[in-house]
Amino acid sequence: MEDFLPINGTDYVELYVGNAKQSAHYYRSAFGFSLVAYAGPETGMRDRVSYVLQQDKIRLVLTTPLRDDGPIAQHVTRHGDGVRDIALWVDDARSAYRETTMRGAKGILPPEVLTDDAGEVIRSSIAAYGDTIHTFVERKGYRGVFLPGFRPVPGPDPVARPAGLMYIDHIVGNVGWDEMNAWVRFYGDVMGFRLYQHFDDKDISTEYSALMSKVMANG
Repeated sequence: MEDFLPINGTDYVELYVGNAKQSAHYYRSAFGFSLVAYAGPETGMRDRVSYVLQQDKIRLVLTTPLRDDGPIAQHVTRHGDGVRDIALWVDDARSAYRETTMRGAKGILPPEVLTDDAGEVIRSSIAAYGDTIHTFVERKGYRGVFLPGFRPVPGPDPVARPAGLMYIDHIVGNVGWDEMNAWVRFYGDVMGFRLYQHFDDKDISTEYSALMSKVMANG
């Protein structure tokens, strides 16, 4: 069958955190990530501050709210520091949004075009389990460090000591009670993933761990 949602790999993982500057220092000093980009009031972003960290093919975005009444602050209050966005690198963000919403995904962000002097990025987002979303990122020919609105941080990073981390192997999602099968179907029917393996331990509340092979092929 033709793949209706070709995915090149994981573009980034964004975490909403209570203190992005402190969290960034931890990931730099403990895990060897380098600070490569920043966005905040100085770059025109009024409601948040974001630090972009990178090590080989792994890119993390740590975001802190600047207001205590917005959705980012609500997410941190509800979940603590945690993942908000598992972004996927695609060749066509418009098609990815159209194909997944046509198959039942809830749209969060219709396709939008972001531009700066380094080119353009197209992105769109759908809802996943809990308060997690997937953003489809199309960055053909984009020459910037991350996304429009972010400014590069000159290197080398004086704090980071690379630890040999290369790419994201897998991501585990903790879903609601008795909802695992429904979300397995979601990733199969809506996003075209293939069930690779599952583990069933009936002694621990029938807890499953499903490994989806599609994204992880390329990191």
